[in-house]
Amino acid sequence: MTEPSWEERLEVVYEMMHEMSRQTEAQAMVRAYAQRIGKLFPSSRRISLSRRELAAPQYRITRYSEWTDEVDPWKQKERLPLLREGLLAELLYSNRPHIIDDLQVDPSDPAAEYLEGQRSLMAIPMLDNGEALNMVITTQTEPHGFDKERFPDTFWMANLFGRATHNLVLKEEVRNAYVSIDQELKAVSEIQQSLLPKSMPLIPGLELAAYYQTSHRAGGDYYDFFPLCDGRWGFLIADVSGHGTPAAVVMAITHSIAHLYPGEVYSPRELLTFVNQQLSQRYTSKIEAFVTAFYAIYDPKDHSLIYASAGHNAPRLWRCSQQRIETLDVAGGLPLGVSEDAEYDEATLQLNVGDRLVMYTDGITEAMDEEGNQFTTERLDYILNHSCRTGAEDLRFDILAAVEKHTRGAPATDDRTLVVATVH
Repeated sequence: MTEPSWEERLEVVYEMMHEMSRQTEAQAMVRAYAQRIGKLFPSSRRISLSRRELAAPQYRITRYSEWTDEVDPWKQKERLPLLREGLLAELLYSNRPHIIDDLQVDPSDPAAEYLEGQRSLMAIPMLDNGEALNMVITTQTEPHGFDKERFPDTFWMANLFGRATHNLVLKEEVRNAYVSIDQELKAVSEIQQSLLPKSMPLIPGLELAAYYQTSHRAGGDYYDFFPLCDGRWGFLIADVSGHGTPAAVVMAITHSIAHLYPGEVYSPRELLTFVNQQLSQRYTSKIEAFVTAFYAIYDPKDHSLIYASAGHNAPRLWRCSQQRIETLDVAGGLPLGVSEDAEYDEATLQLNVGDRLVMYTDGITEAMDEEGNQFTTERLDYILNHSCRTGAEDLRFDILAAVEKHTRGAPATDDRTLVVATVH
């Protein structure tokens, strides 16, 4: 057989690299490589070995050029022959490259059937963290069938391909893991969304609108409405420290505790104290999480509002009749879950027709533009200052549009929740 010219070898290498760069699946990449490399380094047989997850002197045959049925060693490991001891085990566990010019195989060798009729052998270890966890065996039917001068090039070329294949396997594993995690997060998100109000309650004298957006699949923001006795309503907005699934779990716990309050809620202080004690005793002390919350009780009979805050962003109240802003920050306390003994104050105020009340989490006011400038309560107040002719839904839209404009549409880095109430 005439030795290929360097131009012919270069063309084969180019075609091989071109094809390798397009592969996204390890098994297909190995198949394509084997076809190409056979043109550069012809051989009688090729055998691939692996000792991953095995103890000496065990090994598996992962590929064999005489097999007519292709086996995927990453997905069909149970179909691979498991052998122990013998020549191939010695070569594999030696961690070194070898050429055997005059191959003599004992008929009792466990791999005798794979080496039958072969008279020379080249063993190329595929190194991983300094160990030959895999090895490629090529054979010829004639003695001295391999050019030792080309052996070093063959060795490094095979190992470069081995690293590329290993990286592709890892990429596949990461991709599959990401898909699996994403599916789980999607389920968490769906469960979390189911905990939120399905629609705005119909409360005499009030128009309500809300917005909820997580920065990840799941998040730690929470808002809720509680129908109470005598036509009163409770409004709750909360923000769990952190992001993602851990925050979503604490959010779900907070939701459950708030809805398990024994008896009727007569004051915001009572609910916040109950939720705080349950969180502190059972949950947050072990996971170092806390929850900021604002809870208010509205009575439509006289438009009165009683509220208490657990370290939450103070809601903004725009008095259209007086053209001034009020901050609901008189009654405060520690975030929920910080201390079992935390106490909470209450404050009462009178709402008037035309008032606009905005409750929010810090994902709204701390939304940043490209330069790192926050949206701020000042920008929120500016919108409120021009809101007296708009209803709750339009006001919600105006606030979100302003946040979107400020951030230039950048993805949210924190959960964003907004509850708007207008008095009529």
